[in-house]
Amino acid sequence: MRINGVELHVESPVGEGELLVLVHGGWTDHNTFAALIEPLSRSFRVVRYDRRGHSRSERGAGPPPRRADEDDLAALIVAFGGGPAHLVGTSYGAAISLALAGRRPELVRSVVAHEPPLLGLVPMPAVEAAFGSIQDQLASGDLAGGTRRFFEEVILGPGGWDMVPEPIRRIAIANAQTFIDLREDPKWGALEIAAVSRFPGKIVITRGDSGPGWLSHVALAVADLLGRDSSVIPGAGHSPHLTHPHAFAALILEIIGSEAMRPAA
Repeated sequence: MRINGVELHVESPVGEGELLVLVHGGWTDHNTFAALIEPLSRSFRVVRYDRRGHSRSERGAGPPPRRADEDDLAALIVAFGGGPAHLVGTSYGAAISLALAGRRPELVRSVVAHEPPLLGLVPMPAVEAAFGSIQDQLASGDLAGGTRRFFEEVILGPGGWDMVPEPIRRIAIANAQTFIDLREDPKWGALEIAAVSRFPGKIVITRGDSGPGWLSHVALAVADLLGRDSSVIPGAGHSPHLTHPHAFAALILEIIGSEAMRPAA
């Protein structure tokens, strides 16, 4: 699908009902949501896609700022009927989803945002230092080593890389450039708190309780800054769509089910 000058890989919608768009994080692509499709599509028309620069989607002329991802998501919603759509975003996809709710509230019905890594709101110097070191390693050409370090040191913890399914590992290494691109955007970790706080629909920040503590800490802080609810997925970490898909799907349906029943504004 041609969107904002780039060709994005967009999967055909599955299910019927209100539009629900799944927005993946960095390094990955639409495949990471495979286990969520069946339970969510019983109640919603579910769309997933590869964000620009990831897997089967074009990158464009240069490093895309997060705003480009937001504009792509907005155009995607319009292409599928104009919404308003429910958004489920994980990691950087959660940051994109929250930002779009603030900028284009008419396109968004609700947001479930899992562990948005918004370090611009909650500074974590040690994490930022790790990010910089990993960025340098990737830029030197060591994609496999830098990717492994990111998963082990930043989002999963020691031994986490070995628990990642081999197909997802290959996708992550192939998409390592997207982390370098992310770091080129000085506003990648920022969020217009006032605008998102005014969003009239439901926003829930979700988190795991078994991953690196900084992710849960940032998630709770973002929920507090926005004045929104936070919910935990027991036993999960940064990727509940992979490790705890049934629990994550059940929580998503619980959060947005009542919102879907409410007449749109």
